[in-house]
Amino acid sequence: MAEKQSAKLILPGGKESSLPVIVGTEDEHAVDIRSLRQETGYITLDSGYMNTGATTSAITYLDGEQGILRYRGYPIEELAEKSDFVETSYLLINGKLPTKDERKTFSTALTRHSLIHEDMQHFFHGYPPTSHPMAVLSAMVTSLSAYYPDSLDRNSAIDLHITRILSKVRTIAAFAYKKSIGQPIMYPKNSLKYCANFLHMMFAVPSEEYVVSPVLERAVNQLLILHADHEQNCSTSTVRMVGSSGANLYASVAAGILALWGPLHGGANQAVIEMLEEIKTSGADYKKFLEDVKNKRDNRRLMGFGHRVYKNFDPRAKILKKMCDEVLSHLGVKDPLLDIAKSMEEIALKDDYFVSKKLYPNVDFYSGIIYRALGIPTNMFTVMFALGRLPGWIAHWKEMVEDPQTKIGRPRQIYTGEKVRHYVPIDER
Repeated sequence: MAEKQSAKLILPGGKESSLPVIVGTEDEHAVDIRSLRQETGYITLDSGYMNTGATTSAITYLDGEQGILRYRGYPIEELAEKSDFVETSYLLINGKLPTKDERKTFSTALTRHSLIHEDMQHFFHGYPPTSHPMAVLSAMVTSLSAYYPDSLDRNSAIDLHITRILSKVRTIAAFAYKKSIGQPIMYPKNSLKYCANFLHMMFAVPSEEYVVSPVLERAVNQLLILHADHEQNCSTSTVRMVGSSGANLYASVAAGILALWGPLHGGANQAVIEMLEEIKTSGADYKKFLEDVKNKRDNRRLMGFGHRVYKNFDPRAKILKKMCDEVLSHLGVKDPLLDIAKSMEEIALKDDYFVSKKLYPNVDFYSGIIYRALGIPTNMFTVMFALGRLPGWIAHWKEMVEDPQTKIGRPRQIYTGEKVRHYVPIDER
């Protein structure tokens, strides 16, 4: 990074302020306003932080105009095709791809820490069967800090806590699912790799031998890689904001899980499935649905198209479209929702209305169909998103902790309420 230029801000009354211009490694430019309030008394107002950089980061580069996503400099297309989730997690957290020995040590540590304390099973029994898995997941992740009190000193054994949470979250997620359907929990098996172990814990039953399909294992690896990080989104920014207070890793990640739970963030792929189900139930007339969207009839919304950041085709959607075909072909599944989805995509990519608004398919458009084919219920979709996003959250929390310039998050505001008023006793009002 380099500070090569400055910007001049002219305020009412002719007062001027010179602000440094920060240039990133990919030629991104920012006006540094960190001294603005102290020097001028002014602040900036930016609802939703759409134009505000809360930090500098070396983890993920995203160019929405060009449809580019890179983890630590590596294109997402290469990682999805050639890497796996464990290796990509190591990359995000440590800043480099592991050597063969580093990879073995990391994988062994994840295997060793896959179990959760037996007493935590009592928590699962305390939740009603109708509990949403995200509620269970967030509460259980917070509870981990009670079992590892040394985590309250966030500078203590950071690598150990990172390994613990990355390994145990998949176990918690699978246990929560088993609880919701009334089946006995399945313990992790040390002989299985990360994603295969997750599938085993999700779908194995005591009376049958469960063999993990390599195709499905690869699909889960790819899905989790594509969700592993996405720059300063709502949940990642939440993790950094909570962590800036000195909160431990488990508490910070639990906050990220809760932020992800929102339907405008992690629940988007569930909304896609619900949209496709609605179209199917009403006669599969997807053309009419798209016309309703264009003409704003019946409050129709096209889910899974467009993105707050991407103004081009979401690079992750291209990868998932191919994976979707492979998974359904392998399983011999003929999913009418996929046929509807493909037909809608074909029309939307040619229709001037959708093209002009840059409404291209995003990662949520196909991920829900793949999860559905894998046998993962709709209410677990956001849990899968959280499982994938975990290494990104960890990487950002770690980057923040190790940055000596980190300050507690404290946004400002412009007050628009009443001016000073004086209290009047109730009998006199």
